[in-house]
Amino acid sequence: MQVGRRNVLRWSGIALLGAPLAALPACSGGYDDSPDPLSAMATAARSDAAAARAIGGKVARQIAELRTAQARALQQEVDRANRPAAPAAKPSPAKNMRALGKRLTSAAESAVELIPQASRARAGLLASVAAGCNAGLALDGKLGSPRTQRFPAPEVEELDEETVDALQQALAAEHASLWVLGLVTAFLPAGYDKGLRAAAAEHRERRDATRDALTSAGADPVLAETAYATPKPVKNPNSARAAVIAAETDAVTAWRGVVERCDEPELRSLAVAAMCASGARLTRWRLEAGVKPAALPLPGAPE
Repeated sequence: MQVGRRNVLRWSGIALLGAPLAALPACSGGYDDSPDPLSAMATAARSDAAAARAIGGKVARQIAELRTAQARALQQEVDRANRPAAPAAKPSPAKNMRALGKRLTSAAESAVELIPQASRARAGLLASVAAGCNAGLALDGKLGSPRTQRFPAPEVEELDEETVDALQQALAAEHASLWVLGLVTAFLPAGYDKGLRAAAAEHRERRDATRDALTSAGADPVLAETAYATPKPVKNPNSARAAVIAAETDAVTAWRGVVERCDEPELRSLAVAAMCASGARLTRWRLEAGVKPAALPLPGAPE
């Protein structure tokens, strides 16, 4: 598979996001009348939004907007499935930013727990919710810290063509991200060096894990291009930040494509970890660039 340099950044035109949410659960032969856990998640998201509005302040308002958007997306899927509501747990008090951050962490964990057995379409939504919560945590240290991610290489022996293609897209996005991170170093102040090194180490780990997974499945991993297209020529700090935002956005989109195009739990775990990590890094870069919203509610979701 050959991936052209202009096909790696800005994935908006590719159809890799899998089946629509209207698809029935993969394991179902018809209507599923079990309680829908997403109903409890939607209720929790609305509760978190209300708590954030009560706390007040610029960051809390952003969290309220983020959780409101997530609640809307979750409720749409709940309404589509038309299953009985699952009982919602009583949320812990959220009278300050740290307590609000704990709610975000809990919401991310709840989403991740459901992903291994979810249908492909639901898994993609849940992965974006988890990544969005991690993105919200990166808004302010008072909320706590985004969850640290690890990217062990999944041990897989056989993958179908659709999954291999999704992994190749993710690998190509990782190659592009590393190239962009190297490019922008010359245009950003020294204060960015630590963050750039950390981001590069993270992307290298993801690249290597993806490459190993493809190799173990008997596929030839796509190679890095010599150069990649950026939204605008990188000539100054502003265009450098824009290039990193574009690369990170493309990476999280490609990884959601993996979630929605595979059923292997270990591959899904790798993809979700990548999405959560990119979600948090996107927040930091968008804050630096003054892009709003700084934290995306559903990283990787189609716009």
